[in-house]
Amino acid sequence: MEEVDGKVAIVTGAGRGIGRAIAEEFALEGARVVVVSRTASTVSEVVNGIHSRGGDALGLTCDVGVAQNIRELVDRTVAEYGGVDILVNNAQSFGTRDQPRASSEPTNLEDVDEAEWDWNFETGVKATLRAMQVVFPYMKAAGGGRILNFGSRRGIMCNAESASYNSNKEAIRALSRTASNGWGQHGITVNVLNPVILTDAAEGVFADHPGAREAAEAQIPLRRWGVPRDCARVAVFLAGPDGSYLTGMTFMVEGGLTTLP
Repeated sequence: MEEVDGKVAIVTGAGRGIGRAIAEEFALEGARVVVVSRTASTVSEVVNGIHSRGGDALGLTCDVGVAQNIRELVDRTVAEYGGVDILVNNAQSFGTRDQPRASSEPTNLEDVDEAEWDWNFETGVKATLRAMQVVFPYMKAAGGGRILNFGSRRGIMCNAESASYNSNKEAIRALSRTASNGWGQHGITVNVLNPVILTDAAEGVFADHPGAREAAEAQIPLRRWGVPRDCARVAVFLAGPDGSYLTGMTFMVEGGLTTLP
């Protein structure tokens, strides 16, 4: 069965990693997917791949750190497909507005740079809020919708060297629970995914820290890294009919790490 057949799904940060896997799985399950990333080349690659498999996809470039870009993204989606049924807020940038990075760097709390803090929140919880607000009227008018946001185990465990990221991701979880409470009456579910997945960004970090990948893997009860599709299949479930009575929840897609103290 095609779990999200005919649904219109926006997936941000879909040029690679988890976002790409979600976009591809949604397309395989019958959704009309809007593939969103800052980089035009990766957007085209994902869209072309979906088209080659017979799927329906629209590629759009968008910097989620710019509020107007988010508005334009949703406007283009509605103009092309007539509405928005599913929103996946996966995009997240690091560094600063002037010098963005694809991943975070370990920083002690006392050394946190305010410009990095601001950009982390601008492209994280603020971008998530803006996208939710823009799609809300369409979901409300349609009698429902599905929103998937992204938290992090690092926020829950309060990693000492990532205060900006931790705080931002926990703010996203609080925002999601708030929305699930306020918007449930309109048939809109809002859930959070907390993945521990081996992505291109993670591989880049491990390349700079020999032995870190193996040491981290040894802490996972399943003793293996998850792959982006592991998270994508959970996203499909939550966006599909079987996820209709789940809202305000955080789903830990991380091989059992939450069982650890």
